[in-house]
Amino acid sequence: MDENQFVLVGIRQEEGIEASIRQKWYKGKPVVSFFLLAVIALGCLCSEFFIPRDPAYMDLAHCNLPPNRAFWFGTDIMGRDIFSMVWHGGRLSLLIGFGAALISSAMGILVGAVSGLSRKWMDRLIMRLTEILLSIPSLLFIILVQAVMGKANVFSIAFVIGITGWASIAKVVRTEVRQLRGSEYVLASRCMGGGFFHILRKHLTPNIVSSIMFMVVMNIRSAIAAESTLSFMGIGLPLETVTWGSMLTMSENALLSGSWWMILIPGLFLVATLLCITDAGSWLHRQMNRKQSNL
Repeated sequence: MDENQFVLVGIRQEEGIEASIRQKWYKGKPVVSFFLLAVIALGCLCSEFFIPRDPAYMDLAHCNLPPNRAFWFGTDIMGRDIFSMVWHGGRLSLLIGFGAALISSAMGILVGAVSGLSRKWMDRLIMRLTEILLSIPSLLFIILVQAVMGKANVFSIAFVIGITGWASIAKVVRTEVRQLRGSEYVLASRCMGGGFFHILRKHLTPNIVSSIMFMVVMNIRSAIAAESTLSFMGIGLPLETVTWGSMLTMSENALLSGSWWMILIPGLFLVATLLCITDAGSWLHRQMNRKQSNL
């Protein structure tokens, strides 16, 4: 019998089938947001190497100039170079954002862990206080605490925003801790004499970081926006401290004089940074939900 009459059936490996199934590394990821955020962050951190002028220098002979060859982003009403101010001020804005997020994350993890490991009456008391803080508008709470502290600076603004933004993280951490406190490794650590901070550092924090990472990223965005809002309202950083928010405090004079570049350029940098952080946080949230659904 001719062997060509037989047909092999079953699974047959076709060339290129794995390549068609395998997704490209950038598919589904906010590559543009990551790239823009990296460019802005690196530019702000390394601004001393490429900005042409001192951002605080007032060149009264070149006040209120539109963008030109000498001043790429124009100058403000005091003659300061907006190009230099944008990159130098972004460093302080990002510092406030990351500093406030670090403080709020540390406080949220600590308060949430205490609540999750405490008895019922203590847990209820802490959660009621947390809900009261969440019911207060965050901006009003920040203004109140900043008014009590007095004159604002970079570190005080980061501290105030940080200590007023931990409540939402604490509620998530409390839920995660209550699920983990009955685990075998936590009970074993307690039996071996492990203290609260040892259990928190070695066993609880590594297991709850992924759950709160999205909230930490969004806290960075909220802190940058809060600092800009406070400066825009005139109760944030002083005018001589250059940040994106303090640059927007001159918006009223800029609108009256038709100096659109004094509002548009720092506003674009601020909005682009906030949108990129929001996009990155949304992608991180989707990734965490996908992992939890797979489990």
